[in-house]
Amino acid sequence: MIEFHFKSDLILEGKTNYSDWITRILESESFVAGQIDYIFCTDDYLLELNKQYLNHDTLTDIITFDYTMANTISGDVFISTERVKENAETFGVEFTNELLRVMAHGLLHLIGYGDKSDEEKAVMRQKEEEKIKMFHVEQ
Repeated sequence: MIEFHFKSDLILEGKTNYSDWITRILESESFVAGQIDYIFCTDDYLLELNKQYLNHDTLTDIITFDYTMANTISGDVFISTERVKENAETFGVEFTNELLRVMAHGLLHLIGYGDKSDEEKAVMRQKEEEKIKMFHVEQ
């Protein structure tokens, strides 16, 4: 089950479109959805999680907690909508596009993609682009 929770001002219109898109991403990578929770929150909320669980005292756009078992993807994906908005402005893209990128990014981490090395970052970016395009595909 894919669920969306809001601890910021974000209102996600068309939740079913997002759920369907996430399901298509999983299927494209040969996985199925378990319990996936997207939590859209503020910088302060995410900063506290970052400090508490990762011992990082920095702002970030996303933190993912992975509960995946075999090919059933489960996890909590916390996204700072304030970081997404600022990143969209910095990179000159629409907020919705940057939100899709970060949502895909978290899901790709749950699937097993990393982003520590330059090679992993390149693969992650390519996968993000591929998955963003899937949002606009009609089923």
